[in-house]
Amino acid sequence: MTNILMICLGNICRSPLAEGLMRSKLNFTKFTIDSAGTSGSHKGQAPDKRSIEIAKSNGLDISQQQSRKLVKEDFQKFDFLYVMDESNYRDVLEMATTEEEKNKVVKILDEPFPGEHLDVPDPYYGGSKGFENVYKMLDTATDVIAKKLGN
Repeated sequence: MTNILMICLGNICRSPLAEGLMRSKLNFTKFTIDSAGTSGSHKGQAPDKRSIEIAKSNGLDISQQQSRKLVKEDFQKFDFLYVMDESNYRDVLEMATTEEEKNKVVKILDEPFPGEHLDVPDPYYGGSKGFENVYKMLDTATDVIAKKLGN
């Protein structure tokens, strides 16, 4: 079983979308997919309604997900920790205590665009167009990850 964790700041916009997309592309008998936030400020909350809407319009239901904070144990439980932006990357690396843990942390857009150091922008304060753009970016990234991991 391969375990994948998607991480953003609040775990209500980007990482729930990434989790939903990844779940739709990988065999649930071979993969465990979850998401978390570095801040924990939305603990227990459902994803942002705009994330739920863009997912639903693309055939995914992420409405039952609940926000949670990234915890130290996640480094042992998960094989891949995909972060959405540079700030998340730094925050997650700060929590890592070994080189092995640090090597599990990857900026998600480094998968489709290696070496370009791209971020998935936080769409929270933008309009619905921001959520559409984020969905497209994450759809591309999760396609590459699914192909790499062999479905």
